[in-house]
Amino acid sequence: MIEVIFAAAIGALFALGVFQLLRRDLIKSAMGFAVLFTAVNLFLLAVGAYRGEASAYTANLEAGLMTSDPLVQALILTAIVVSFGSYALLLGMVYVVSRRYRTADSDEMNNLQN
Repeated sequence: MIEVIFAAAIGALFALGVFQLLRRDLIKSAMGFAVLFTAVNLFLLAVGAYRGEASAYTANLEAGLMTSDPLVQALILTAIVVSFGSYALLLGMVYVVSRRYRTADSDEMNNLQN
């Protein structure tokens, strides 16, 4: 049952991220980018089960053995670092564009059209 709730939450985050990414306001689009990356990281965490016995975020500490694959955790950590870097670059580009055209709405930017 918990897997269904986790999958629904990931789907809702993904849908919200795509919806915000398609907005006309550049700041809301950037926020959608961050939500979308969070949904992708949660998806990687959810599907990272090691032989289907345990999820990637649990460990069998009583037996002293790791029951999850540490590769998934390393990939998620790398994805988080990459998403922070891309988000910082995106926010910098939004700042420069909004200062240049004095608006964050992409419909009001006249010089972007051919």
